[in-house]
Amino acid sequence: MHKILVADPLGQGGMAVLSKDKSVVVDERPGLKPEELKKIIAQYDAIIVRSGTRLTEDLIQAAQRLRVIGRAGVGVDNVDLPAATKRGIIVMNTPEGNTISTAEHTFSMLMALARNIPQAHMSVHKGEWKRQKFLGAELNGKILGVVGFGRIGREVAKRAAAFGMKIVTFDPFISKASVKEYPVEFMELKSLLKIADFITVHTPLTPETKYILNDETLRLCKKSVRIVNCARGGIIDEAALFRALESERVAGAALDVFEQEPPADHPLLRLPQVIATPHLGAATQEAQENVAVDVAYQVLDALHGRAIKNAVNLPNLDPETLKAAKPWLTLAEKLGTLHAQLYGGSLKNVTIRLGGDPTRFGAAPITIAVLKGILTPICGDTVNFVNAPSLAKERGITVHESRSADAQDFTNFIEVEALQNSETHKILGTIYDQENPRVVRIDEFTIDLNPARYVLFIKNEDQPGVVGKVGTILGNNKINIAEMTLGRVARGKKVFAMTVISTDSDVPAKVLTLLKKFPPILDAKIVRF
Repeated sequence: MHKILVADPLGQGGMAVLSKDKSVVVDERPGLKPEELKKIIAQYDAIIVRSGTRLTEDLIQAAQRLRVIGRAGVGVDNVDLPAATKRGIIVMNTPEGNTISTAEHTFSMLMALARNIPQAHMSVHKGEWKRQKFLGAELNGKILGVVGFGRIGREVAKRAAAFGMKIVTFDPFISKASVKEYPVEFMELKSLLKIADFITVHTPLTPETKYILNDETLRLCKKSVRIVNCARGGIIDEAALFRALESERVAGAALDVFEQEPPADHPLLRLPQVIATPHLGAATQEAQENVAVDVAYQVLDALHGRAIKNAVNLPNLDPETLKAAKPWLTLAEKLGTLHAQLYGGSLKNVTIRLGGDPTRFGAAPITIAVLKGILTPICGDTVNFVNAPSLAKERGITVHESRSADAQDFTNFIEVEALQNSETHKILGTIYDQENPRVVRIDEFTIDLNPARYVLFIKNEDQPGVVGKVGTILGNNKINIAEMTLGRVARGKKVFAMTVISTDSDVPAKVLTLLKKFPPILDAKIVRF
């Protein structure tokens, strides 16, 4: 019999689903300390967690029987995905169960912010009756700026439209045609900030969205703007928001999430115009039951060899094929994420060409891995090997697959070509020694890159002194170079280079700015794998 450990509190509906299956033994033991969990985890074929239990590499190594990790919720940052993948353990989440609850909480916060409801409530409880002190604002006729137009952003927009609000959105990765039924106008972020009366953020937390609202962008906002964040802590620079509120540039903020939770003695919480809740976006009975039931069925299906749903780290292949395909799937995902981060913008058409060894696995799993790689920097933890194709379709991305006899010097390869911002870019990868992914060509530049951790891409005119200057700037900022590769190409009378540098640590924006100030350097970007 299969044994399942429920390591965090799970809704009754989920427990009922598990208990009905007489072919499994279920142990419900929430609140175990890491050392306690390590002593018993080897007994179990599956484990179900929420956000409380952290499944580290150490614990996963000790879980000799473990086949499935089920996360009741969206985020999987409490699970060591590389360690689980290396062991062949399926990690699955439940990305859709809390959509409505989070959208409703967002709109509740927006309304409370507009009418000063929490502050007025506390005032009345103190025996006061100060109506003029809590003069609010109507929603009807106001402009709501929605930053991020995924599932939750769309549900918020529906509710805002019912209140007579005009909705504008910034989401460079969504196709307008795919959301034409929504009453929304797309625009650039700066334009949105200048006109919005209310702003709500609904993006995942990625390097691109971290501090998307900061000192600079908040200065663009209307002086009376009100801001809501029920998405992720870190999307808003909290120190910048505090300064904007204190100076009355921002009229109010409603926050359900913080960079550090709980936010002990946070200066924002001392401001009367700030409403805060303790990360309640998914905290409804319905949402808790939805994710509990979803994860219970998914774990049982995986244990019984049925269809796998919402796998974060593995496509649906039999174990033997998966083992052989894994290096190519890893490469495919990395090629996708490289496209998304290196060229950014809105992808329209993606063409995936296979040659040699990867063709024996079929185009479907390779394509899904590429799409997962493309979408993860955009959508975060909501992307998995099951929903990547549908999320791509939502964003208006069309996919074409083909087989090629060769790619110049490479017999076994994956090439990903994508139309981004009216420009077509190609990236070619292969496998060395049957297990090591390598990127060997980017557009016309031939390189040799191990796509791992942090990689700095520099486009420059090929002149003496560029490599030395780059090394000096990185060294001055205590950034160590791990590997470097360089490709060159002649265009007319000029020679251009792509310098690719793997680093031991992240390269912050200020360093990229310093690099781009050196005249021969045309562009500098950091890609995080």
